[in-house]
Amino acid sequence: MDMSQYLGMFIEEARDHIQSLNDNMLKLEENPEDLQIVNEIFRSAHTLKGMAGTMGFVNMQKLTHAMENVLAAARDGKLKVNPNIMDILFKTVDALESYLDVIIATGTEGQETNLHLVNALNAILGKPAEDVAVSSATKAGKKYEYDEFVVRAIERAWDQGFNVYRFDVELDQNCLLKSARAYLVFRAVEELGEIIHSKPSVQDIEDEKFDFEFSITVISKQPIEKIRDRILSISEIREVKALEIKSGEVSMAEEKEEIEEVQQETQVQETVKVVRQQKQESLQKTSKTVRVDIERLDVLMNLVSELIIIKSRIEGLAKKYNDRQYEESIEYLERITTSLHDAVMKVRMVPVERVFSRFPRMMRDLARELGKEFELVMSGEDTEVDRTIVDELGDPLIHLLRNAADHGIEDPDERVKNGKPRSGLIKLSAYHDGNNVVIEVEDDGKGIDLEKVKQKAIEKGLLKEDQIELTEQEIIDFLFMPSFSTKDKVTNLSGRGVGLDVVKTKIEQLGGMVEVKTQKGKGTKFVIRLPLTLAIIQALLVTVHDEIYAIPVASIREIVDVAKEDIKVVQKGKEIIMLRNQVIPIKHLHSIVGLEPVLDKKKFTVVIVRRGEKLTGIIVDKLLGQQDIVIKSLGKYLEGVRLISGATILGDGSVAMILDPNMLTV
Repeated sequence: MDMSQYLGMFIEEARDHIQSLNDNMLKLEENPEDLQIVNEIFRSAHTLKGMAGTMGFVNMQKLTHAMENVLAAARDGKLKVNPNIMDILFKTVDALESYLDVIIATGTEGQETNLHLVNALNAILGKPAEDVAVSSATKAGKKYEYDEFVVRAIERAWDQGFNVYRFDVELDQNCLLKSARAYLVFRAVEELGEIIHSKPSVQDIEDEKFDFEFSITVISKQPIEKIRDRILSISEIREVKALEIKSGEVSMAEEKEEIEEVQQETQVQETVKVVRQQKQESLQKTSKTVRVDIERLDVLMNLVSELIIIKSRIEGLAKKYNDRQYEESIEYLERITTSLHDAVMKVRMVPVERVFSRFPRMMRDLARELGKEFELVMSGEDTEVDRTIVDELGDPLIHLLRNAADHGIEDPDERVKNGKPRSGLIKLSAYHDGNNVVIEVEDDGKGIDLEKVKQKAIEKGLLKEDQIELTEQEIIDFLFMPSFSTKDKVTNLSGRGVGLDVVKTKIEQLGGMVEVKTQKGKGTKFVIRLPLTLAIIQALLVTVHDEIYAIPVASIREIVDVAKEDIKVVQKGKEIIMLRNQVIPIKHLHSIVGLEPVLDKKKFTVVIVRRGEKLTGIIVDKLLGQQDIVIKSLGKYLEGVRLISGATILGDGSVAMILDPNMLTV
């Protein structure tokens, strides 16, 4: 059977189960006596073992099986969970995650067996190798009854030097597809020998006319332990009893017993039908979600985008006609289009928990590696954002959290000396702010040493010693420059100067921005502000000469008219205006895009653009109005043009460039 068609489903579900293992093991580490958590971990491991076995990932299955044995012992009260056991379990989950990474990349689990982990897990239970339940029927003096054909086949096998085994296989009570599981057992055994008899019959097994147990008689030259191990490697196998049949232990079966057996199997069949029907009804009631390929959602979003473009074009044509009914129809179309857009956006939205959930485990390992004590507190995990943005958030947040742990949080003794709690606090939070999602990473550590940053900037030639009058924000900006680090020694975690540079680059690629707030001795807060979606946004259309540009509304604070005499020139020819006692630098959009500015005006239209707390005024010729626009990529040849974040098609078919607010305020 070709299982490759199920690979995508396996990867998605395996990822969920591994994340569940990580989350619950962190809880178990804090509450090692909580059997409910142990049960949750056991269920995830058991399901993962079954999935791996079904897909043929034997190494992954064996490792999970060894893990499952340890968890079963803990669940039954035979084993007490301690830090050493937790470390081995965490390493096991890391190995399972590595298997999954290889499967995603190659479609196979690779050659790594992780035998050291299997042995370590077995050693916890005091057994370097799995015990094999093998007994001899002779000791009990038992006779095995078969029909004449099978008895003759057994006798011929003995004459030719073959061994004859009987395996009593018991399936897990939660097994839904019993016949499929039995088929996997038959296929596995036939690789090592020949099955000459089964009870119930093969046909009854295929029709699921049996309970959770069946037996098979096998002739083989392979050791009995090898065949039993092969059966146990299949998922949802509860127990296998292996028995070697010796000469003189078989006899002819009587016909009466066969009739009784058929009657019993008929009763079992009726019971199975009821159970299966109940399970099916339960599944129908609980199945309220469906996995959808992101590419299908992209196609749907593109169609909605095209609808918005043609709607804008119809609105433009409507202005030529003074027809009330026509206008009402256009308004109704706009409402429907807006509702459709909102509905598609909600389908694409996923909670940031998808990213956040991987960090508690990472921070636990980080605390051990650094020899520090701190707690990670997360909030707002249910905050939703576009799927494409969530998928890109991982790396920037990893850098910021590692930065907080390594640079921010002090050593425990140093914290106590400074009058702080011995354990530090790192907060990771998310919330909606208008059309943006805000993610904050905050620590109560030592804060950023601005003087040290200045000295590093001077050492690297980025700043002259006489340039001492810098604002706090200008000093902090050095931290986001490539190869800039305040660490004197390079470690596995920091010192190479790539962390914050990666953060800034990635966030700006997503149309967002990063702010930093710090106080020496108190801590640091990084604030990431991102758009809800990268597909459709509201923008203000402006003109310079005959060219139309779009500025995202989310980055605009206000629009003002400024008299020519109110524009002042300060040092180095920079122009500023005073707005409610606040100094705001201004720029001509003409100059930014390489056009000749228009200076012979009495009044100028100024769009105040914000980037965090920093404001910049952009002078434009004319405002065309606010409009929903569809963001189109510029392609790989123009992706290096940092001033332009994309393009959009207007209602009349013309193209307008979308300006990047982060570049306008530089």
